[in-house]
Amino acid sequence: MTKKNNTTPPAPKTKPVYDYDAIIIGSGPGGEGASMNLSKRGQRVAVIERHSDVGGGCTHWGTIPSKALRHSVSRLIDFNNNPLFVEGFHKPRTWTFDQILKQAASVVTKQTRMRTGFYNRNDVNVFHGNAEFVDNHTIKVVSESGIETITADKILVASGSRPYRPQNIDFDHPRVYDSDTILSLTHHPRHIIIYGAGVIGCEYASIFRGLDCKVTLIDSRERLLSFLDVEISDALSYHLRSSGVMIRHNETYASVEGTDDGVVVQFESGKRLKADALLFANGRTGNTDTLQLDKVGLKANHRGQLEVNEHYQTDVDNIYAVGDVIGYPSLASAAYDQGRIAADAMVDGKAEAKLIGNIPTGIYTIPEISSVGKTEQELTAAKVPYEIGQAHFSSLARAQIANAGVGCLKLLFHRETKQILGIHCFGVNASEILHIGQAIMEQEGEANTIEYFIRTTFNYPTMAEAYRVAALNGLNRLF
Repeated sequence: MTKKNNTTPPAPKTKPVYDYDAIIIGSGPGGEGASMNLSKRGQRVAVIERHSDVGGGCTHWGTIPSKALRHSVSRLIDFNNNPLFVEGFHKPRTWTFDQILKQAASVVTKQTRMRTGFYNRNDVNVFHGNAEFVDNHTIKVVSESGIETITADKILVASGSRPYRPQNIDFDHPRVYDSDTILSLTHHPRHIIIYGAGVIGCEYASIFRGLDCKVTLIDSRERLLSFLDVEISDALSYHLRSSGVMIRHNETYASVEGTDDGVVVQFESGKRLKADALLFANGRTGNTDTLQLDKVGLKANHRGQLEVNEHYQTDVDNIYAVGDVIGYPSLASAAYDQGRIAADAMVDGKAEAKLIGNIPTGIYTIPEISSVGKTEQELTAAKVPYEIGQAHFSSLARAQIANAGVGCLKLLFHRETKQILGIHCFGVNASEILHIGQAIMEQEGEANTIEYFIRTTFNYPTMAEAYRVAALNGLNRLF
């Protein structure tokens, strides 16, 4: 006779109940891309934004205001250089920095309203305050009105970045600025020193010089924007210098001293410069230092960035990260795509989609720069047999009509296959013109060749016609 087993089987494990399926820290491009995709996929989503309005640094301090400033200054330069408008005027029209800020502010307001509507229409709850990890499923939101704790199955860090601030520079001094605080500039400097000749530094050098300020641009390297094709980089240097920008290469500051009426910068080379203001634009750091990452076993590197895998997953399985907090490419456009891809991974466990291999770069100097694919120096180092096709804007009817003859389109293509390997554009609307070539470059097989631009018909006169001119120029070089 067998003995009955009266042992009660263990109860099945119940899945934890969370307030949300996903919490997104940050409402910039990466956070927005993730939250919209998650919402469309039926997830309950909360977004935490430390600023009083959504949009992140991209909308309020970075991309949108700086490009709005640049556009206004570019139109002012066009006006002052156009014989149709300046005839009869004895001196050029001028604006002050605070005057053009008003136009930028109106754009920021429109963008904020639009993005607020995105969250409202998609039933995404937005919490305003600073986010802090309690554990890997719990976030504490600290605001002026108090502390609120929310939980989620998955968490995405999309907190963006901020300007790097060395400790030996007093950024509280009223004449010392970074790329965020420069938007609060109320006086119009006669002379500004811009320390850091990266993308942000070069863009602001164009802006201030266009407002008739004396500009000294300090570069710690031998060449401006060394990641660009050499010819494009050289063209930028030439046009900045011809506009009146003083560029000093291979310089490193030793000290910065704020005075009652300006700033004195002492360099390690022994040089000493004085100006009305200093814009320090030398690097950025990820906004991770206040997140209490140690509570979940994560650690950012010295630049405040987190390591992720191909699905944007950190070392903690349910925590993901996108955008500036993971480093390259640190572009708003890429961050948005990263957010959408990470959202798929958060729901499905993995993401099939990937960022495109050739990510375009837009640099809003005056003139504008945009590029995608390989540079000449990269192709030469890899021993790839390539040829060049160029179209100078000065020869295009549309550019002549618009008085926009400065610049060129440069195509790099394989000598045998004629495959497009790189596209580089310098001049008016470069970031728009580039996308025509990028679309062809992304095609497969024979569709991705320079001959496409010979076979197709372009509207005339247009700036897009530069592709046909450049393609013919390149093919004529073959033998």
